[in-house]
Amino acid sequence: MQLAQPQCSKRKCIHYSGIKEFIKDDPLSQNHYCDAFPKGIPKEISYGDDLHLTPLEGQKNKVVFEKEKT
Repeated sequence: MQLAQPQCSKRKCIHYSGIKEFIKDDPLSQNHYCDAFPKGIPKEISYGDDLHLTPLEGQKNKVVFEKEKT
């Protein structure tokens, strides 16, 4: 199963890291991850309308969207 490209990747966030399988040998456990969300990017950010310009409530760090410099 291949995940769709998330908004963070399309918007070229410097903190986006890629896709990780969170349970070994279980492709259904795949999720996008980044510096802000090492355990998986919430769907409202990866596929929704949340641009992640401010930390989410309960987020364990202050990392937010930052566009890569071209």
